[in-house]
Amino acid sequence: MWIKELELKHYRNYDHLLASFSSGLNVFIGNNAQGKTNFLEAIYFLSLTRSHRTRADKELIHFDHSTVSLTGKIQRVSGTVDLEINLSDKGRVTKINALKQAKLSDYIGTMMVVLFAPEDLQLVKGAPSLRRKFIDIDLGQIKPVYLSELSHYNHVLKQRNSYLKSAQQIDAAFLAVLDEQLASYGTRVMEHRIDFINALEKEANTHHQAISNGLENLSLSYQSSVVFDKRTNIYQQFLHQLEKNHQKDFFRKNTSVGPHRDDLAFYINGMNANFASQGQHRSLILSLKMAEVSLVKALTGDNPILLLDDVMSELDNTRQTKLLETVIKENVQTFITTTSLDHLSQLPEGIRIFHVTKGTIQVDSEIH
Repeated sequence: MWIKELELKHYRNYDHLLASFSSGLNVFIGNNAQGKTNFLEAIYFLSLTRSHRTRADKELIHFDHSTVSLTGKIQRVSGTVDLEINLSDKGRVTKINALKQAKLSDYIGTMMVVLFAPEDLQLVKGAPSLRRKFIDIDLGQIKPVYLSELSHYNHVLKQRNSYLKSAQQIDAAFLAVLDEQLASYGTRVMEHRIDFINALEKEANTHHQAISNGLENLSLSYQSSVVFDKRTNIYQQFLHQLEKNHQKDFFRKNTSVGPHRDDLAFYINGMNANFASQGQHRSLILSLKMAEVSLVKALTGDNPILLLDDVMSELDNTRQTKLLETVIKENVQTFITTTSLDHLSQLPEGIRIFHVTKGTIQVDSEIH
């Protein structure tokens, strides 16, 4: 799939903008603080109805206005789709082909994106919440049902934690009802995650071996806070551990086990990647991002859109070349932001260049 056209009204520092794109490589050049990342963020927001930079929707609205509108024309294998998001004081409205979407899970997955931003380089050494977010965003696009089950899980978790905070003493019968619901949704969330990690590992290892010239193997391990011996026992074990931890949870006023506390570990040649070099971290993250692209195509039959936000300057020539080779081979529409073309080596033919200045975009003719 690829974006043919994008229109922004009152989005961050863009008052009104209409742009059309190449189905291949699109490069946005400009100095810092001109709006390059805002533009990529708008594409990301149109796909996932959330920003990767802020949780406050108000920050997305141009300072002179009270509403924001994003519309995009997407070319999928199945045909053209029109997407629209409107934000105002009354909330958010999402539309597919002018029809309102009541559920988030009905909207997400229509346009799939893979974002590679400088903060992704913290994925290995950063907090576990970063790795859970990485899983949730990718899996949510590929399997919208996962988002629905995760939402149900988080709702019950919030109820349980609220009860633990407010209760003077434990009502075992009431907590047992919440435990059953939490274990039911949590088990499904974990099963989806385990399947996803197994599939991602195969793709990522293939790319990692190519980048390291066959010298390194990459493996991924889902670190569950629920101890279980085999997959068919997850629900029973989860329920048992929730019951066993009643007193501990009551004392701490929160839920001590479940997917909300799970993590993801990376290993290079069997060694925990925490101990790897910075260069190995970059290869690992690059392998993951290329694996995301391959996996989305394998599972949905359609390419995602790749957003590279100021990361080319973080990669050396070898890694840049591997990334661009994958993009061209897989025929993935790609958006790159950079302050100068000097960072980019071996650019392919047929790229479209956009110059960004203070919320306006000027298009160069395509380079052949």
